[in-house]
Amino acid sequence: MLPVPLDGAGARRYNRDPVSEAGVQSQAGLSMAQHKSAKKRIRQSERRTVVNRVHVSRIRTFVKKVEQAIAAGNKEEARAAFKAAQPVLHRGVTKRVLHHNTAARTLSRLSSRIKAL
Repeated sequence: MLPVPLDGAGARRYNRDPVSEAGVQSQAGLSMAQHKSAKKRIRQSERRTVVNRVHVSRIRTFVKKVEQAIAAGNKEEARAAFKAAQPVLHRGVTKRVLHHNTAARTLSRLSSRIKAL
């Protein structure tokens, strides 16, 4: 329940959309941002989140292909999948969806598992 503002100037503080109160709207609709710049940052972060999810999903897919080849015991297939996964992980670092140490650690562990086959 929203408090009742006493004057017209204070009324702007409580101009919430009833749809957002029910929790049916997007993340931007639930924000309390009032400044133009803050609203813009919310829009930007929503767009960036979608793009970042695509990059992370692609990285996971390539890593899974390497892991499946390792689990199958196929060294040549694992090497080929690893070779394909390497630039994807490095691109994730460039796009700032992965920390460079995380990418390096993942590649190192996959490489050592391929060598052990």
